[in-house]
Amino acid sequence: MSEPRVGHIHFLNVLPLSWGFSHGMGKGLALTRGVPAELNRDIVSHRLDVSPVSSIIYAQHSEELCLLPDFCISSDGAVQSILLISKKPIEALKDDKIILTAKSATSHCLLKIILRRGYGAAPSYSIRSIAPDEPVPKDATASLFIGDDALWLYHHPPASLYCYDLGAEWKTLTGKKMVYAVWVATKAFATESPVLLQLVYDRIRHAFAKGIANKDAAIASVLAETPFTRRQLADYLGSVIRWELTDDFLDGLHTFYALARELDLIDCVPPLKMAAVRK
Repeated sequence: MSEPRVGHIHFLNVLPLSWGFSHGMGKGLALTRGVPAELNRDIVSHRLDVSPVSSIIYAQHSEELCLLPDFCISSDGAVQSILLISKKPIEALKDDKIILTAKSATSHCLLKIILRRGYGAAPSYSIRSIAPDEPVPKDATASLFIGDDALWLYHHPPASLYCYDLGAEWKTLTGKKMVYAVWVATKAFATESPVLLQLVYDRIRHAFAKGIANKDAAIASVLAETPFTRRQLADYLGSVIRWELTDDFLDGLHTFYALARELDLIDCVPPLKMAAVRK
């Protein structure tokens, strides 16, 4: 029996899962690590069987994908690791040029919803690589960062620039929780390999549980190679990032899809179809 091909996000926001995988729970899985944009492409092209993906990807490809229950990357308000860095106050943005990170997809739609619905802005957007050492290029008014780069900027806000946390902005706009990433399986894999699908689900569930139970050890394992303090990571992983795909987060996900559809960012609001696994 071949090992299932499983994607894994190479960001600190899944550090407990990473720690669990590296401490026995990744056994039997062929893991591919990458940023969300890379994993998005790999699952859609069937180079992966199961993967976390930007939540908007499920809406764009729901005919080919099913959701794994219980897992997500989410927040209830501020998220710290999705930031708009701007030369202007957010309420002053109108038709300005905004650079979008090349690492994600959900954050692009989230920003467009917030700026259009919350501030009546219709900027021009372009996607390219950006770096924290030059957060807003000379030819743009603002930039969108995600992941570890955004988390670093959250703790080191650039002088004379404005910083906006999109999790907090979403909460202000909708009053809802926000789901940034979900775990999905291709329907072909779920249908043809239910035993392997169950294996993947169990491995992810146990890896999360092991990593969360040993969160202090997980944080200690990365301190030498990250620019963050123990306290910063303990706060981020202890009270900011959430991983449980509960009903209230599913409600926030549905709201996100509904607003994305209103702005023609997706073709339809997809049904939230869960993979058949035993919990």
